[in-house]
Amino acid sequence: MASIHKTNGRWKVRYRTQDGKDRAQRFDRKFAAQRFAAAIETDKARGVFVDPRAGRITFAEWHGRWTVSTVDLRPSTRARDESYARNHVLPRFGHRTLSSVEHLDVVEWVAELAASGMAPATVHKCHQILAKCLRAAVRARLIPFNPCDGVPLPRVECHEMRFLDPRQLAGLADVINPRFRAFVLLGGYGGLRLGEMLGLRRERVDLLRRQVEVAEILVEVRGQITYGPPKTSAGRRSVSVPRVVSDALDKTLASVKPGGLVFTSSEGTPVRASLFRRRVWAPAVKATGLEPLRIHDLRHTAVAVWIAAGASPKEIAVRAGHTSVSVVLDRYGHLLPGSEERVTDALDVMASAAADSQASVRPLR
Repeated sequence: MASIHKTNGRWKVRYRTQDGKDRAQRFDRKFAAQRFAAAIETDKARGVFVDPRAGRITFAEWHGRWTVSTVDLRPSTRARDESYARNHVLPRFGHRTLSSVEHLDVVEWVAELAASGMAPATVHKCHQILAKCLRAAVRARLIPFNPCDGVPLPRVECHEMRFLDPRQLAGLADVINPRFRAFVLLGGYGGLRLGEMLGLRRERVDLLRRQVEVAEILVEVRGQITYGPPKTSAGRRSVSVPRVVSDALDKTLASVKPGGLVFTSSEGTPVRASLFRRRVWAPAVKATGLEPLRIHDLRHTAVAVWIAAGASPKEIAVRAGHTSVSVVLDRYGHLLPGSEERVTDALDVMASAAADSQASVRPLR
């Protein structure tokens, strides 16, 4: 049990942590000491006790330990998060002790990031990194609660997606470097992500069945090319493609060695996304007058043509490698054909049938 004694005009609370260590805390007023002692015993009984001294570690030190212990991040994600932490999180909180970071501190920091002109999505990501790090500190019993909880964040506006029609897609495929004609068509009709297309190997293209297996992605992290599996289990999939795509892939594969990447640079090396965008993609987009157009817009184009072809939300989710149908409905629901008229017509039929049956009933005398 925590004990309270008056020493040299101040009230000292002595208590023992769950690991058996003796601790002491001094207060100017007896009431504050009693409240602290009661809180200590209550937290012990509930199993949520946190040693006040544990939070004296600086955020920078804890962030370093937490980062090393986080093993479920992809190299590209780790590099991105480290960049955000280095540029935006650590300069503000790195010198602070964990226990000194309060809710209002985080609220003010988020407001300053938003006022600086930072994109709302980036503000969300910075806050997410801080929140994840401090959430781990709560689990490690270093702080009693996460000061990031309940922090208001700027609204992320949904920008209208860009879609190409088949004529525009064909025009882009005709203008781009011939080495990447199949790249454009595969993205626009198959819906593969950039890393999925750059990591596609010859053995994963079945021209007879007109299918492409997505099993490996290629990303560039800090100038280094890395390979890995898709981000989620849903990302690993087989995608059926129309004949225009399989015919283009057939021509591309003619110069690809067994085990080789389908799309490579002119030197036969893996494609670096940054150079590809600048040297190949941007000139082709400009020549066709489609600016602005991102490579990822090919994926949006694919979903649009699937919907136009009559694919259901479930089929779209499987083709695109989404983890759930809700993702498709959230992002592309406005493109799906509405069912309001069909439902209304069906209700009219039901109501008319009920009225007819009621009119044929004669009361007994």
